[in-house]
Amino acid sequence: QVQLVESGGGVVQPGGSLRLSCAASGSIFSIDTMGWYRQAPGKERELVARIFSGGSANYGDSVQGRFTISRDNAKNTVYLQMNSLKPEDTAVYYCNMFMRSLSGYANYWGQGTQVTVSS
Repeated sequence: QVQLVESGGGVVQPGGSLRLSCAASGSIFSIDTMGWYRQAPGKERELVARIFSGGSANYGDSVQGRFTISRDNAKNTVYLQMNSLKPEDTAVYYCNMFMRSLSGYANYWGQGTQVTVSS
């Protein structure tokens, strides 16, 4: 059974920074794509950033230049460094990984971590 556990959310003032982490555990053979999505109240879930096994990454337009995604394959962990945070970044952030495990290829989600940007 694969499990994704997120950490690092919290409350921060506008202009501040936070770093999110998401670690996968279980019978994992390989992880292709790792990513972060977010969902604000009353809005659809949207892509924040994702990083592929080769290291290339893409970002949502609203976070380009402010957020940086990275991964540690040895630890099955993905990070999201968020700088210059804005109130509109307030949302629940979800980790996502597409991987090959003992159960085959599948997409997994974390439980979500709240990020609140407020003065």
